[in-house]
Amino acid sequence: MSRPFDALREQLLGAAEALADGPAALPEILAGMVDDVDHALREPLEIFPVCHHSPASALAMARRLREKQPKVIYLELCEDLAPLLTELRNCRLPVALQAFASELEGFAKESAPLSVVAPITEASAEYQAIAYALDTPGVELVLVDRSTDHVFQWQPDVSSSAGADEPQGEDALHGDAVGVEIGDLRPRFAELEEHLLHHGRVRHWSEWWEQYVEQPLAGADHDTYRQVMVMIGSLFRRLAPHDSRRFASDEDRERYMWTRIREHLARSGADRADCLYICGAFHASSRVPEAGSEPGTPDFAITERTATTWLYGLIPSSHSAIEAQFGLAPGSVSIAAAAWQKSLLRTRVKPFSLAGQKKSGRKKAAALPAPAAAGPVIDQLSGYLTGPAALDALDEEELRGWCVDIVRLARRNGYLASTADAIAVFETSVLLAGMRGRRRPTPYDFQDAAVTCIEKETVPGRRDVRRLCEILLGGDRIGQVGYAALPPLARDVYDRLAPLGLNLEQRTIQRALLDLAAQPELTACSQLLWMLRYLLPDQAVRPIMGSRRLGEKHIQESWDLDLGRHQRTIIELGYEGVTVEQVLEQRLRRSAWDPKATAATALKAVEDSLLFLRSPRLTDELGTRAVELLAAERTVDDAPAVLRRIRRLMAHYRATEPALPAWCERFVTEGYAHYCTLLPTAFVADDTGVRQVGAMLGFLFSMESLALSLGCDRTQLELAVRQSHPEAPAKVALLWAARHQLGALPLADLRVRVDELLANPLVVPAVPQYVSGFVQALEPVPRLAPFVVETLSKAFGRLPDPVLLPWLPTLITTLRSQAAELVPVLTREAGRTFPATLAGIDAWTPPWKSRPAPAAGAPAAPAARGGGPAGVLLATHPEAADGVSALLGIAGEWSVPAATVPGSAAADLLTRHSETAEAVAMLINA
Repeated sequence: MSRPFDALREQLLGAAEALADGPAALPEILAGMVDDVDHALREPLEIFPVCHHSPASALAMARRLREKQPKVIYLELCEDLAPLLTELRNCRLPVALQAFASELEGFAKESAPLSVVAPITEASAEYQAIAYALDTPGVELVLVDRSTDHVFQWQPDVSSSAGADEPQGEDALHGDAVGVEIGDLRPRFAELEEHLLHHGRVRHWSEWWEQYVEQPLAGADHDTYRQVMVMIGSLFRRLAPHDSRRFASDEDRERYMWTRIREHLARSGADRADCLYICGAFHASSRVPEAGSEPGTPDFAITERTATTWLYGLIPSSHSAIEAQFGLAPGSVSIAAAAWQKSLLRTRVKPFSLAGQKKSGRKKAAALPAPAAAGPVIDQLSGYLTGPAALDALDEEELRGWCVDIVRLARRNGYLASTADAIAVFETSVLLAGMRGRRRPTPYDFQDAAVTCIEKETVPGRRDVRRLCEILLGGDRIGQVGYAALPPLARDVYDRLAPLGLNLEQRTIQRALLDLAAQPELTACSQLLWMLRYLLPDQAVRPIMGSRRLGEKHIQESWDLDLGRHQRTIIELGYEGVTVEQVLEQRLRRSAWDPKATAATALKAVEDSLLFLRSPRLTDELGTRAVELLAAERTVDDAPAVLRRIRRLMAHYRATEPALPAWCERFVTEGYAHYCTLLPTAFVADDTGVRQVGAMLGFLFSMESLALSLGCDRTQLELAVRQSHPEAPAKVALLWAARHQLGALPLADLRVRVDELLANPLVVPAVPQYVSGFVQALEPVPRLAPFVVETLSKAFGRLPDPVLLPWLPTLITTLRSQAAELVPVLTREAGRTFPATLAGIDAWTPPWKSRPAPAAGAPAAPAARGGGPAGVLLATHPEAADGVSALLGIAGEWSVPAATVPGSAAADLLTRHSETAEAVAMLINA
């Protein structure tokens, strides 16, 4: 008995014999393609091959569904995404089905999070099938592709699954998710693709497909469409490398899907004549042993899923996101959407659409007619292959409209385009189409012509002409997930921000003005916005006026909100918790208990919890964690951050609470002992910088009084300083400052050491490093600011120019890199030390220089009083007066009692306020 395709097989084998110098495998490939078509059509369960985002496939699917009216539809889509399909009613396409997992079990932890997306567009065959199945009573839709868990199980390295080139901006709506595409028909054989593009005189695969497949099949009948698509899939399948990992994965997918189909047939008892299997044309020509719906066909051993918990939802997608993720030509999906709308008008096919979905004015589809009976298989492939390609004729009205619109759009974007350019684009488009073997210029021909005729040398605005053509021919349509399809967290965000009175679903930046004094009910909105600012990307929620720091309270705030374009990030927050507060708490805990967390990280989490959550329980837990991390640290790299944050937290608690929390006191005592222990090592370690050592000393000296009151021993700090023997100049200066703070190195001795440095020519080149150390010492010993100003002044005054000028750049770069935030302290101190006017410079005497002895007969400087309680006090304790004089850097002798000099200011003051002087003396003596 002859088969429908025997004649075609003979013709192809004859052609292969005529090409005697061709590849030896040519007869097998040509005959195999016919056999694959025959095998697919003889399958009792009808296989419907498709290509993703193909208007021709969508048209053929809409026609076939109305003719056959299947009761069961098997769809090539991840089986665990089925519950999401009903939520498409609440969305505006394109959107993507997403499976998301952040806590992994059975996968490498460093690969988290894992994400799978399956984009859905209106001009796709699978959307037609979904809409038909969900809105037609008695129809069951079964997803048969591998689950999202198996998607990553079958990948050798899930951490690199997103690819090297990740889309950015609007193209990043899918992020680093793995794309699941139905009907991927792009050839796997690079040489084949290059051959097709070269002989088709096109630049990209999308353009070749639109010309040689989309146009001929747009008006083809069902049998012709089905046979041609299976043949194309067979060709790409037989030319693909069979030893590649991807080909083996594709065959496993086919075994998986057929196994699920047979399981459902056996479980439901459905008639195969009432079923339809929708898959990519590549899979429709499968010849694996497990393929087929016969009961005796062997099954594929499906492994168990891992213990990973997958979360599911819908995220907005866009044409550009689909193009970037699946390697399509820019604008190809937009062009396909425009071709879909045009084909509907030309063919008058009534597409299926989900009831309740946001539409652009389309009327509801009419009722389904009676199903048509299936006829015998007829060879439509021979006529399609031997006949001329049915290409569209020139549509002058369409092309003329494109040319006028592109010139208008170009002028709006700064181009000097005119009517002559529109005529040139029209003629060039026709010329390019003729050179490329087609009568009707495609959107790609028009795009090339517009670039050639309008974009001369420069792009005056943000968009080039190619981008303007994409906007003109359909634009980058961006989908949106409806309110009812959002996770609870996203709905809660929209509800809580409703008092702002803004349409947060708009894809434009909106300004929110919050007058918290006049409208205190907006305080909750402000709190939520600050939490979203912490959790979302910078551009989603951006404060214009206002800030959130400890101790600050604003009465007015201004925000730029762009939640419409960042809807995906809000949806993915919903995968982490039910409320924003819960997600924030989880992230703070995760950061504090991360294996790489430090004490500074935990203190930052403590501060964030005070700013955003105001949960005493959580704050105490994070503070306790900070104490544990500090005690376990063996380095002091984060000492500056630790000092800065604990100071800020203690200042906040002292201003708002009656007492410090217990964890804060423990942190001070642990930090005091911890840094005392590490101080000698840090002084001599080469990998420990001056900034870190200065921060350690700042912690020890600034927290000393509190630490001593909590039971710490000051002897531990003194021993640590004595055991420190640094060699680096900057650290030596720090050690001198520490000894001065402890009282072991008076200021006079410190001044002598600096003078010796400036007098030693061998040490002069290292003076900038010593200065850097003294500047860093302003953190633990802020009262050294006058001495540092004195040191710099002496250097500039004493050193000759040949010595001074070479190390000035070193001094500037050292201060800039190591102590930039402390230089303003020196600047203010210099402003207080030096005269403010030029006239005062001549009579100005540096305070660190000794004053000359007073002339004979002149009134002596104020000194000890000869009489009265004050004079008795100073006379009784001259050592204390001398010590204070030395600390202040004032030289002099307490010889002449100033208060006894008649007419002196001191005598007059004590005479007029004798009671005050007596009272102060009594208090001091007591």
